[in-house]
Amino acid sequence: MIQISQLKLPVGHTKEQLQQKIRKMLRLGKQQEFSYEIIRQSLDARKKQDKKFVYTILVSVANESKILHKVNDKNIMLTQKTNYHFPSSGSEPLTHRPVIVGSGPAGVFCAYMLAKRGYRPLILERGEEVHKRKQKVDAFWKDGTLDLQSNVQFGEGGAGTFSDGKLNTLVKDPVGRNREVLRIFAECGAPEEIIYQHKPHLGTDALITIVETMRHKIENWGGEFCFSSQVTDLAIKENRVHQITLLDGRSIPVEVLVLAIGHSARDTFEMLYSHNLVMHQKSFAVGVRVEHPQKMINLALYGEEKNKTLGAAAYKLTAQTSNGRGAYTFCMCPGGYVVNASSEAGHLAVNGMSYQKRDSKNANSAVIVTVGPKDFDSDHPLAGVQYQRKLEKAAYALADGAVPVQLMGDFVLDKESKQLGEIIPCIKGKWQFANLRKCLPAEICQSLTEAFASFDHKISGYLRPDAVLSGVESRTSSPVRMERDENMESNIKGIYPCGEGAGYAGGITSAAMDGLKIAEKIALRFAVPEN
Repeated sequence: MIQISQLKLPVGHTKEQLQQKIRKMLRLGKQQEFSYEIIRQSLDARKKQDKKFVYTILVSVANESKILHKVNDKNIMLTQKTNYHFPSSGSEPLTHRPVIVGSGPAGVFCAYMLAKRGYRPLILERGEEVHKRKQKVDAFWKDGTLDLQSNVQFGEGGAGTFSDGKLNTLVKDPVGRNREVLRIFAECGAPEEIIYQHKPHLGTDALITIVETMRHKIENWGGEFCFSSQVTDLAIKENRVHQITLLDGRSIPVEVLVLAIGHSARDTFEMLYSHNLVMHQKSFAVGVRVEHPQKMINLALYGEEKNKTLGAAAYKLTAQTSNGRGAYTFCMCPGGYVVNASSEAGHLAVNGMSYQKRDSKNANSAVIVTVGPKDFDSDHPLAGVQYQRKLEKAAYALADGAVPVQLMGDFVLDKESKQLGEIIPCIKGKWQFANLRKCLPAEICQSLTEAFASFDHKISGYLRPDAVLSGVESRTSSPVRMERDENMESNIKGIYPCGEGAGYAGGITSAAMDGLKIAEKIALRFAVPEN
C-alpha cells in the first residue's frame, strides 16, 4: 500500500476533491483505478482564515513501486497496514466461564472480545442497565435523590457514559488496539468518522445507545449480564481466588476474575485491600470546572464564533506554577454541561458532559493540579481515596449538597460570589454560590490562580471575571494502582486488575484498550469452556 501524509484540503471540502487530490499527488491518470482509506484527519487552524484538514491516507493501486519512484515525495511512501490480531485460544481448561466485574469500557470491551470467541463471560455490574440508570441520574440532578448503587459513576457503561465521550488517547499503540476499539464502536452504531478523526467524540446520548448495542451482541454470543450485582467479598485458597460473594448473599465460583471496577469503587478497593491484594498510592489531580461562552472559545481557536463543519472548538492547556505543581485542563467539554457526579452520601464531586451535538451555550473544562503521596496523610495504599473524600465532604458542606459555584474574579480575590455576570451556568443538578477556596488546599488554589492567568495568554478572555467555576473536580483518575505481572494477574492468582480503576487507563479509549489486553491474555492461556 502507499501511504500519503500531510495531504491538506480546505475545511468543508468534498469527497470528490479528496479523491482528486490523491490522484494529483500520485500522478495517476484519469482512468486509473484506486481505493483509499483515511487513517487520520487532524485540523490545522493556525491561519484562521485558511483552516485546513490534514490527512494521512492509505491507497491501494496497481504498480505501487513504479508510482512511488515517479512521484519522489517524502510524504509518500510504501507501507504495510497494521491490523489488530486477537490470539488463538490456549489449552489450559476452564471449569467456569470468566467473570468480569464492571461494565464500563474496560469490562465491556474485555467481555466483547471474549464472548465473540466463545468464552461466554459473566458480567457483574453493581448499577443498573443504562436506561434505568439514566432515569436515576436524571432524578438525582432534579431533586438530589442519590442512588448509591446506580448513579453517574456506577451502572452500565461506567462513568464515561455521562461524559463528553471523548475517544482520543495518548497511549502508544503498535498493535492496533486503539483502531480496533474505534472500529467496534462504529460497528455498534457510532459514526464511521470516529475511526480516523484526530479528536473523536460520541456524546452521552450516543453512548447510551452504543453501550446497549454492545450488550446485546455480547448476549447473542453467549455472555450474560447481571445488574444490581455488587461483589462484596472474595474467597481465596492457596493464594488463588475461587469464589466471590455478592451483596444479596449469592456466591459464584470463579477461576478467572477480571476487576474492571472503575475509579470510584472505593468500597471495593477496601475489600480487596483487606484480602492483601497488592496496590499502591498513585498520583492524580484535583481542581475545579470552568465555564466560558462557547462562542468565545470558537472565536479564539477558529477565528469565528461558529463553524458548521468543525462544530464546537476544544482546547487543551498546560501551565507550570511557581510552587512546582503542574496545572492543566482535562476532559474539556465543548458545548457541554457541568454535572453533579457524586456517588457517596455527604460528598460532592463534579464532572463534565456533552451531548453528541455539543450545542449548549458554554464550553467547560476541568482545570486541575497534580497531587501525590506527599500530599496524603499517610503511606497507606488508600490514602489518596481519603484525600479525595476530604475534599468532596468539604464541597458538600460548602453548599448544603448543591454544586458550589464561584466566579473566577471572586476566586482570585478570595470572596464568595453574590451574582452572575454575563455567563449563565450550564449545570446538571442544583447549584449555589460559595467560596471554593474553602474546600481546596491553599497550594491548589495558588496553582489554579496562576494557571488561569497563564491560560489567558493562550486564549484571550480566559481570565474573565464572570467565568463560572464549580467544584470539586476530584475523580480525574484512580488514586490507586493494583500490581499485575506480565500475564496481567495480580499477586492473587486468577484476579486480573483492568482499566481505570486498577490504575492502568485514563479515559474511555485507554480503558477499552486495556480491556482488550486482558482479554488477549486470558484467551492465550485458557481453552474455550465446553459448557
